[in-house]
Amino acid sequence: MTPLRLGILGLSEGNGHPYSWSAIINGYDSEAMADCPFPAIPAYLAERSFPEDQLTGAQVTHVWTQTPELSAHIARAARIPHVVTELSGMVSDIDALLLARDDAEHHRQLGGSFLRAGQHVYIDKPPALSVAELDELYAVAARPEQIFSCSALRFAEELRLTDSERARLGPLRRIVGTTPKSWERYAAHVLDPVITFLQPGPVQDFELLTEGGAVRLQVSWASGLRGEFEATGRPDGDIALLYVGEQVSIRKVFVDSFSAFRSALRHFITGVREDRSAIDYRHLRELVSLLELGSRTPDARARRSAVERPSDSPGSIHSR
Repeated sequence: MTPLRLGILGLSEGNGHPYSWSAIINGYDSEAMADCPFPAIPAYLAERSFPEDQLTGAQVTHVWTQTPELSAHIARAARIPHVVTELSGMVSDIDALLLARDDAEHHRQLGGSFLRAGQHVYIDKPPALSVAELDELYAVAARPEQIFSCSALRFAEELRLTDSERARLGPLRRIVGTTPKSWERYAAHVLDPVITFLQPGPVQDFELLTEGGAVRLQVSWASGLRGEFEATGRPDGDIALLYVGEQVSIRKVFVDSFSAFRSALRHFITGVREDRSAIDYRHLRELVSLLELGSRTPDARARRSAVERPSDSPGSIHSR
């Protein structure tokens, strides 16, 4: 099977995915990767065996970032053969795109030409910060199946409850998700796993609280489950889920970036091969709806109700 040719573009502040995602697919040069500005990446790569642990079936062949110097360093570190200076020149040379930036406001601009060309695009979380922006993104795509976006933590096995833990919990009453950094860029890391694992349904009520740089969203779902999600605004801290049951509480902490990223990339690559997306519009709309609640302006930060339930498909978007 001929490997898929993937392009990767980045980099946004505080986000080293062009280094890590490319290395998981291509392998890496340890000497060049030692100079990666995100020391956690060479640290967890060094714990793995290459080429045994890298993905097969694809190669990152092209890279673009804001500066040729940065692109060249990523290319050396992750063994990417082609550095691109103009995004338009990449479209015809690759089979699919990794949009490895988490500044959602730039996703449509950067990924638009690839989506219009019919290519599959992995959009780093969050895909958008409002449902309107998400719909605009889908409107650019030739087909909804082209768009793949998620927090890789939806694939983090260490965040899932085991069968024995579910039995110990008893009926689940509440889920608490905590992440460092900003709501806009990091809340998806706790929201996406929760709606993936628990499928709580439509939100009936919510309350938004802010203090300093912290944002806390409290929601009540129609299923009776309650959720509390906080982005602390601090630079460091655990990404964790606390499951609160009728009998006990169980806290789960995210620890394995490599495995989560590898699983997400594998799902994307499989979807490209099969011309589908492992993440559908309905799920992304549910995720973005929650993100949007936490991004409301101060004068709107009061108790509200009857959050719109996500529709089943983006068909109306593609009729435009």
